[in-house]
Amino acid sequence: MRVPNSVVLPVGTHVDCCQEQEAAEKTHDIMARITAMLAERKSNLAHFIDNLEGSEEPRFYVDQWEKLKEMESCTLTILNLVAVNCTDHRDIRELEATILKHVKNEELFPEVVRVLPPIYRQVEAAIVDIAESEEIAEHGMMDLQYLLSKLSQRKNLASLSRELLQDILRYLHRVGLVVWYEEIKHLESTVFLQPAFLITMFKLLVRHHLVQQLESIS
Repeated sequence: MRVPNSVVLPVGTHVDCCQEQEAAEKTHDIMARITAMLAERKSNLAHFIDNLEGSEEPRFYVDQWEKLKEMESCTLTILNLVAVNCTDHRDIRELEATILKHVKNEELFPEVVRVLPPIYRQVEAAIVDIAESEEIAEHGMMDLQYLLSKLSQRKNLASLSRELLQDILRYLHRVGLVVWYEEIKHLESTVFLQPAFLITMFKLLVRHHLVQQLESIS
């Protein structure tokens, strides 16, 4: 909801635990809940913005107002839910085909038609090689300057500049190969070469009923 022009493909698993009619009903219910959630978010943002604009001293809340307006401008495209049986390889292949079909949709992903300079591919291949090497820690965190020095050791990337690397990292961040939070001051010099590690960590920290679980501890 905070990423500009983001596209989300909901995937429902454990279809093998449901009857066909039940799976169809659950799919419909999930999509209805998502639609309601987006409508509520839009309404809440509009309400918060109106409150700030109608306050006695609106100039004191300019930063909050700008952040809310930025969130309000973020478009979010929700694709139709795909229900899969994870124990059936045919369902996994069908899910893969569905993802590829959407990714190749130029209306959803204008970047798909972008022609990249050869050095983008060379840096991408080198970063994949570094991420898969044994010398890197499992978390995949690497200092930006150190990453530049590692890449520059390769013969075909000896002239790679920091500015060009940053441009390439922005692209690789958008396509999901790496994660680089350049807008966050404390993280601008850190590149996450293993996005899957972040997902695993977030799953441990951010989960349903976490607050209730913590409050239940005496």
